[in-house]
Amino acid sequence: MSASFGKREREKKKQERAAEKRERRQDRSAPSEDATAVVDEAELMERFRVLSERFEAKTISREDYEAERATIFTELGVADSLS
Repeated sequence: MSASFGKREREKKKQERAAEKRERRQDRSAPSEDATAVVDEAELMERFRVLSERFEAKTISREDYEAERATIFTELGVADSLS
């Protein structure tokens, strides 16, 4: 009888450790609110530079260029001033 009790205890501990590990993993992968609230201006400007180069090289259509440009400018917070 003590063997089955020991087995249940080991299994319970194993499940608890797995749950703790899962929580730690989720905490690491979930971005903090501060990180998502801050706009990385340099990254967005780099995306716009690359987008402009691709458009000039004619590797993307005008429609794709305009759509991505609008997205970038919206993220930068300057979309309203472009109209």
